[in-house]
Amino acid sequence: MKNFAASLLALWQQLGLNQRVSLIVATIGVIGGMIALVMWSRRPDYQLLYARLAEKDATAIISELQTRNIPYQVSAGGTAVQVPADQVYKLRMDLASKGLPSGDGVGFEIFDKGQFGLSDFVQRTNYLRAIQGELARTITQLQGVRAARVMIVQPENRLLLTEQGVRSTASVFVDMGGGRLETDQVNAIRHLVANAVQGLTPDQVAVVDNRGRVLSEELKQDPTLGTASSQMRYKQQVEDYLSKKVETMLGAVIGPGNAVVRVSADIDTEATTQTQEKFDPDGQVVRSQTITEDNSNSSETRTNGGATGVSANVPEKTVADTSAKPVNTTEQSRKNRTTAYEINRTTTNITRSPGTIKNVTASVMIAPRLVPPPAGAPAGTQPTPQKRTPEELNALRQIVVNALGLKAAPGQELDSIVALQEMPFASEPISQTVEAIQSETRVQGWIEVASRWAAVAGAAVALLVFLRLLSKQKPETVPVEVFALPPDIAARQLQNGSAITPEMLNQLIRQKPANIGTALRDWVATPPAKN
Repeated sequence: MKNFAASLLALWQQLGLNQRVSLIVATIGVIGGMIALVMWSRRPDYQLLYARLAEKDATAIISELQTRNIPYQVSAGGTAVQVPADQVYKLRMDLASKGLPSGDGVGFEIFDKGQFGLSDFVQRTNYLRAIQGELARTITQLQGVRAARVMIVQPENRLLLTEQGVRSTASVFVDMGGGRLETDQVNAIRHLVANAVQGLTPDQVAVVDNRGRVLSEELKQDPTLGTASSQMRYKQQVEDYLSKKVETMLGAVIGPGNAVVRVSADIDTEATTQTQEKFDPDGQVVRSQTITEDNSNSSETRTNGGATGVSANVPEKTVADTSAKPVNTTEQSRKNRTTAYEINRTTTNITRSPGTIKNVTASVMIAPRLVPPPAGAPAGTQPTPQKRTPEELNALRQIVVNALGLKAAPGQELDSIVALQEMPFASEPISQTVEAIQSETRVQGWIEVASRWAAVAGAAVALLVFLRLLSKQKPETVPVEVFALPPDIAARQLQNGSAITPEMLNQLIRQKPANIGTALRDWVATPPAKN
């Protein structure tokens, strides 16, 4: 290296001023060009990632790019994002897996611009699109929902209705990523959509997640319980509710996880209508009463004057009795009463809907009581299980019976209603479980650390192998052709010894330009002769 530097210095001293300036300018130009080329080659080629983005989607995408330390450019007033060309497709797939852009769709802003000349069908279609977009935006605000789409189908308004049973329906698609919606959230989505559309009921709204599961099927109300699936679902809900009710109560007494409760409910799935009609002869009531009255009066009256005719004009004969005869009077009265009685009648209509719980039985398993080790016991001593007395078991059984609201028939034992047994559970002690979890955590930590440094170790090994192979390789000597030196140069070489002058190099370059590189390499690599 020192010989090479000394040779370059000697060569520099033999150059003239113009040659030195030209060489410096050329060197600066070459270095500047190389720097500009490197900077230009390192400048990323930006391509369009997404365009016409909403403010919400643009903000989420830029935040994701900043988290990954990916360079980006924003254009078109903040609605377009550009990224390096080699990462466009990968970023699109990664952002799509996270629900970006969400594509909320249009809402009621579709009516902000006046549109004249549109038909009634187009107006109704735009109104339906606006409702769907607004509902999708609202559903997206729920916790756990990354994106949502709403599809609503309404019957057409016709003057003559041919199908009376056609109703409005709706379908809701929700993207939750890897999460899961609670039952209350699904029910809230159903009622939200149903109340926003006229004539739509919650049972006509289907909610589907990104895994293809129908979330609203279990929430449909079937008052008649006509199908077998509805009956089994109702039976399972009743049994789960009663089991959880008893298990949580026992867990607060004997400790969580120390009781297992299973309840079997006998459900009446038949719908019956019963009509009863009873007559009570002792409870008579007057229904109608008719009273008829008849009155009849008859009278005859005579006056006190003389008799008329021939006898009244005969003087010789006198009337012995000239007094008036009495008056004859006749009176008649009649009353008739008719009363109709109604026998007391009671009519009872009883309609029983399906779902009545006819009988309930329960099976309860509890773990034995754990007695802590006595004072002074060695560390790590496990608690000793101790069985409960029959009185304690009967008390727990009575608690379960009262919690379920069961009543024993006369002569029936509580054991036939609630089977309660005490036996040890097949579970590991808490200490062993904690140790297992800690050991698994340590192993996982080691695996993560090893995975991080595995790539670095592999690169280091590959570099060492490459350097090892490179050190074993020796440069091959390229034979240089014998140069026929002119006489003047040969005489000058004899005078100067074996030193090579610039004139000799120029002459050699003109004779054989192909070997100048090899000659310079051999010249630089040849060690100086020792005196």
